[in-house]
Amino acid sequence: MKPTYMKKFAIASVALSLIGGFALAPASMAAAPTRSISVNAEGTVKVTPDAVRLSATATAMAASNKSALSEASKVAAAVRKALLENGVAKTEIATQSITSYPEYNYSTDGVSQLIGYRASQSFDITIKKASNAGTVVDAVVEAGGDNVQINGVSPFVLDATKTSSSARAVAVKNARAKAQSYAKLLGVKLGRVITLTEGSGPSVFPIMAMAKDSAGATEIDLGQQDVTVSISVQWAIN
Repeated sequence: MKPTYMKKFAIASVALSLIGGFALAPASMAAAPTRSISVNAEGTVKVTPDAVRLSATATAMAASNKSALSEASKVAAAVRKALLENGVAKTEIATQSITSYPEYNYSTDGVSQLIGYRASQSFDITIKKASNAGTVVDAVVEAGGDNVQINGVSPFVLDATKTSSSARAVAVKNARAKAQSYAKLLGVKLGRVITLTEGSGPSVFPIMAMAKDSAGATEIDLGQQDVTVSISVQWAIN
């Protein structure tokens, strides 16, 4: 009886060994990883800006803090009125800062003398009609006189959605051309797209410009801007 028992035990052990060997097959026997080519590419489209962002500051100086703030508010009100009268909507005028501080005159020997208080109110203004930007700038200067500062103008694209889509199409075309070039060098063929990742989003590079025409009126040169999309694409290869 004993030999029979040992024979059955041996057969059972072999069976379990075969089953265990199949279950614990090495990773090398699993499906091979997908071979691929990954490339980075950019797509850039030029576009003419259709809006202008204007930064301006109303400022005033007086003997007291209160008086300086009051005078600066009057200048700001005049600027605001000029903006509204020249086609800028109230929702397109935003106060960026209001400041008030003492101003000193410093002599050569380092002694300071209080000469008054300066108050300022700065505005960020969106001019949605780019062709009207020069007129708006002149109106602001006329309204505020020597108590207004033009800090800068920046043409920009009000809605870059359509241009961004065009830039994406160019980016994909460039990525495919680059990947096909690598595939040809490696003697393989491109398969399906595995992943496509866009960068932080379309980038618009602004141009800042302002000049006077022959008649003395301010003219904003819009130029052109680049809308750029960056992507990373991974292709399977055959």
